[in-house]
Amino acid sequence: MNAHSPTGTYQDHYSVLGIAPTASPDTIHKAYSTLASKYHPRNPETRDQARYEAVTRAYEILSDPDARRSFDALLPKSPVEDTPTFGGRVFFESVSGETCRRLCILCILYDRRRQNPASPAMVLRNLEAMVLFPAQAIQFSLWFLKQRGWVVSDDKSSLQITADGMEYLEAHMPPPELVYSQLKPSAVASPAEPPTF
Repeated sequence: MNAHSPTGTYQDHYSVLGIAPTASPDTIHKAYSTLASKYHPRNPETRDQARYEAVTRAYEILSDPDARRSFDALLPKSPVEDTPTFGGRVFFESVSGETCRRLCILCILYDRRRQNPASPAMVLRNLEAMVLFPAQAIQFSLWFLKQRGWVVSDDKSSLQITADGMEYLEAHMPPPELVYSQLKPSAVASPAEPPTF
């Protein structure tokens, strides 16, 4: 299952990355980046294939909301986790921008499929590098988009839009300015660049 490495032994993904079970997606990504760079087979000083594979496996599970929930269900619950709180004002501010974030993600993945029909998948870290909203908001939006069947992820957690997602976006196309407001300037192609089809 998710808690086991390819060799069949149990792996605590949080321990492998050196983070707490309550770590945010940003923290998970930073821990992965640091350790993957350290143990990468091309790093002549600290390379370690086994640790690199363990770190990669941990990131694949913990960066996917569904896989992380499955893994978390195997862990013992702490008393703090059983004391929920309401987000208050943050909740209302977040909901007001959620539709825009979802449409922005759909636009990015639609454009990716349009430009690269033979290889339409996009890794999560590339999506994170394109948008202005935080990783936690991306994860929440992706959960909804996956539940609707508008986005799917493969066994490596790479993302791609579905035909249903394309049809939904075409029927609910947002104004370009709305999408641009959610993107980093470096993520938008220059107007001088010719479109690719």
